[in-house]
Amino acid sequence: MKKLPALLALLAVTAWVGSLWAIGYLAAPVLFFSQPDRQLAGMLAGEMFNRVALLGLVCGGYLLVYGLMTSGAAVWRQATFRLVLAMLLLTLVTHFGIQPMMNALKAQALPAEVMHSEFARQFGMLHGLSSILYLLQSLLGAALVVYANRLNRPPV
Repeated sequence: MKKLPALLALLAVTAWVGSLWAIGYLAAPVLFFSQPDRQLAGMLAGEMFNRVALLGLVCGGYLLVYGLMTSGAAVWRQATFRLVLAMLLLTLVTHFGIQPMMNALKAQALPAEVMHSEFARQFGMLHGLSSILYLLQSLLGAALVVYANRLNRPPV
């Protein structure tokens, strides 16, 4: 039973980073490629990204607590802990900062699609920023997986 928290930490990293890659670089592109209704595809992709963010909040929160409980103040010197913290901060900024602004623009554009409205430019800029932050989070996740694997121990 002593190893359960460490195993949960490994599963948290797997679930979080795996979901980032699977949704962002597989499911969402396939959805936009195969769904002729771009508004519907965007709505579905948005819901998937929402779920990935919630999963990230849970997994990232667990990893931070796990790191603090196992290493105490020394955890701040661990690169893996700082990677988790950066990923979690990106999740928070995107989910609670950028996404609500994008949703507000979509609502203001109704009944038109936001990309065919006066809000298209603002939405495009926010979408671009969100995409860049998602890519950065995905790369940090890759670094977390590689670094934790090199250490041959739980990620934080």
